Amino acid sequence: MCISISQVSRFRINLFGGTSCCERVHGWFKNNSTPKLLDIRASSVNSKSRWVRRNVSTTTQGSGSKTKSSVLGGAVPVTRIVDAESTTKLQQPFGNLQQRLAENKDLSKLLTVIVSDLETTGLHRVKERIIEIAAQDLAGGENSTFQSLINPGVPILNASIHGIRNDMVCRPEVPRMEEMIPIFLRYVQSRQKPGGYVMIVAHNGKTFDFQFLINEFNRCSYEIPHNWLFFDSLPLARESMKSVDATVKPKASLSALGDYYSLTRDGEAHRALSDVLLLSQVFQRLTIDLKLSLSDLVLRSYTTSDLIAAMAKNKKA
Repeated sequence: MCISISQVSRFRINLFGGTSCCERVHGWFKNNSTPKLLDIRASSVNSKSRWVRRNVSTTTQGSGSKTKSSVLGGAVPVTRIVDAESTTKLQQPFGNLQQRLAENKDLSKLLTVIVSDLETTGLHRVKERIIEIAAQDLAGGENSTFQSLINPGVPILNASIHGIRNDMVCRPEVPRMEEMIPIFLRYVQSRQKPGGYVMIVAHNGKTFDFQFLINEFNRCSYEIPHNWLFFDSLPLARESMKSVDATVKPKASLSALGDYYSLTRDGEAHRALSDVLLLSQVFQRLTIDLKLSLSDLVLRSYTTSDLIAAMAKNKKA
């Protein structure tokens, strides 16, 4: 069993500065941008635990060039998302919030898009626990990336999948979920635009990541902010792959999509930060391929109520 950890007051998260790597989700890369990464991952050096913080340097050569960032030891090409004059028409129901927001002419000034990923102790959305969380604001800039291990308070039996072991999370400096939630909320709030909304993006999020988040927030007696929307990129991937030649059509998994788009992964698969950095690129490529505008993405998103209703329906089935 994992040992108990210290209170939130013992955590001190130092953030880094830098300019934006792109002006917004559908926009342009700024010249000579240098976004930096917040990494609060715990590691052991000389048998002593400490916070590890590393900078990410990014150079951009014009609006049409590729941007490379070194985070975990490799080079990652980043492709910008552009506004689509001809957007895909969506034939699906949507809630009033999504419709009102999508019709707002100042949508780009209201919406923050944050790509996220979780690692867990298993697949059961209620019984299992989150052991790692990472996120990246697609707008880039100061404090745009976040990552931390989480002490689940239960043994980790699936380390062979993600490589996260009990000794990595059972440390005084690694927060439990009830301590991580307010830290993560402050990170998201710091990225939110004044009076705006936040869209959390995850691959297979509707049936996995978002359910874990909702259950963990509920278990720790926290409410998900009313201005959060959730977007599952997996259906987007499946839709995009329909137009691909059957002889080369990849699966819709994140790793397969990364290979299809010839993207370089920084770090190991099934680690939250590595998956977030890859999904940030894949998500942009998918929206370009499908000619989706920011409004289209909002109309395809879910509110917390939408997800809770879907979870309840699946539970009855």
